[in-house]
Amino acid sequence: MTTKTTKTSPLRGAIRATALVAAVAAMGAAHAQTKTIYIGMNGGNMERTYSQFVFPPFEKANNVKVVVVPGTSTDILAKAQASKDKAQMQVMTLDDGVMYRAIGMGLCEKLKPSANINDIPAIAKIKDSAVGLSMGLTGLAYNTKMFAEKGWAAPTSWGDLADPKLKGKVVVQSMPASSFGLHAFLMFNRLKGGNEKNVDPAFKAWPTTIGPNVVEYIPNSSKVVEMMQAGDAAIFPYTLTQAELMKSKGIPMEYVAPKEGAVVLMTAMCVLSNNPESELAHKLQDYLVSPEAQALAMENGSYNPVTPKAKLQGKAAEEQNKMNAILKNAVAVDWDVINADRPEWNKRWNRTVER
Repeated sequence: MTTKTTKTSPLRGAIRATALVAAVAAMGAAHAQTKTIYIGMNGGNMERTYSQFVFPPFEKANNVKVVVVPGTSTDILAKAQASKDKAQMQVMTLDDGVMYRAIGMGLCEKLKPSANINDIPAIAKIKDSAVGLSMGLTGLAYNTKMFAEKGWAAPTSWGDLADPKLKGKVVVQSMPASSFGLHAFLMFNRLKGGNEKNVDPAFKAWPTTIGPNVVEYIPNSSKVVEMMQAGDAAIFPYTLTQAELMKSKGIPMEYVAPKEGAVVLMTAMCVLSNNPESELAHKLQDYLVSPEAQALAMENGSYNPVTPKAKLQGKAAEEQNKMNAILKNAVAVDWDVINADRPEWNKRWNRTVER
């Protein structure tokens, strides 16, 4: 018995060693087969929300790692242009206005029909090449602490940006660089009798009305909270999503949908042309507009769904109900006209407004 065991132990050991090597090799092969795909999107809260909560189920189901290339819409668009012939990103998310430009440049593949994408309403699709990732609404946010201390009533109109009592207390994101600033400019233009095809009314009135109230034209919204805390910002163009997020962090801020209408500001998403992982990229796009992914983004980052089938509960459901109510009176601007004329608007803005 002992002799038999002694003679066969080396063989058993060899078999076990071989099995172990095979298992390690298999694990290594599986690890090696894990693909990495890149998605361009805003950093900060959006990158955190999607990386921590939204991407993991897709990564696990598809043995893939989704890596965020962070940046503003203009940053992401520039990166996509630079590698147009061989895309370095597979998917990109851009503000809706910038997405119109990207599609016009031939940077986006056509949407692939699916049950999830078919459920998205027409307002959240752009030229059969992009679909909304989240829905936003540009309105006005104000510093509730400052307004209370001054005894001021809450704003109700885009025209309130020109209220003389707010001299030196208005912050506006630069129109050439920001959709927030552009939306404020266009809605003020409408108040003055203009439209997207005629922006003379706003250009003529802004320097003597809103202009004197503006303490600073900022390139994006990242400085808003800092300026609030310094007592420099009383009111500014902002989105419902961002305002709710800041309120949850204890920032004394409230969002108002102006009576003339808030402006639709959608974060849109497309699969880049000429990318080597087109099939997987379309699969990611389809997942990101699924009810499950949209609910995760809303519950963990306050990114309002574009699909009506997202199932929300508690505070997330309350926020979405608020969004749906505001959407009934929301304004959608004409991006085709805007993008055609915006270079000239930008020059005129820099020459006559932000000097």
